[in-house]
Amino acid sequence: MVDFTLWDILRNLLLAARWTVALSLIAFLGGGLVGLLLLVARLQGSRAAAWLAGAHVQLFQGTPLLMQLFLAYFGFALFGIDTSPWTAAALALTLYTSAFLAEIWRGCVAAIPAGQWEAARSLALSFPEQLRHVILPQALRIAVPPTVGFLVQVVKGTALASVIGFVELTKAGTMITNATLQPFVVYSCVALLYFALCWPISLLSRRLEEGLHAAHR
Repeated sequence: MVDFTLWDILRNLLLAARWTVALSLIAFLGGGLVGLLLLVARLQGSRAAAWLAGAHVQLFQGTPLLMQLFLAYFGFALFGIDTSPWTAAALALTLYTSAFLAEIWRGCVAAIPAGQWEAARSLALSFPEQLRHVILPQALRIAVPPTVGFLVQVVKGTALASVIGFVELTKAGTMITNATLQPFVVYSCVALLYFALCWPISLLSRRLEEGLHAAHR
């Protein structure tokens, strides 16, 4: 039996953590773009567009991420499309993230007093100009903490991608445990690496919030 040192375990987990970070960034950036489109559709779009955007939010908020991953991975096979674990995980997490970000941002926009909308309209600004110059700068101060905070949830949510065979931090931990027969050591290292990824994000959220409040005093 091969002996594995603590460094061997950590080194392999760090290699897998790269894919956790990459998947998190793709899901967050892609989800942010889709979420922004959903937000605009709900604010200005036709009744049908607003209904479709709302249905998207309710669907992906109301179903488990695990089920969404399974459907993304196995669902396309019904149409003869071969989907890799990476593609399925990125797609499922992007759609999942977009639903939550759209709802977070809608709540932040709704928190802006109605008088701000009226003032923007009185200046004869178009709807995109109202959002860009009046509403979104104010909503940004409210949105930063929950948005960055949700990134922590996205990072932790990537662990579920292991069930469809995507080798990220959790999946690598399982594989290393099977090879080393040291589950306590391995999963302790996995937990520490997740903490090392998420804790700086939480600190960044607080610093951004403090900076934005200081800038608008």
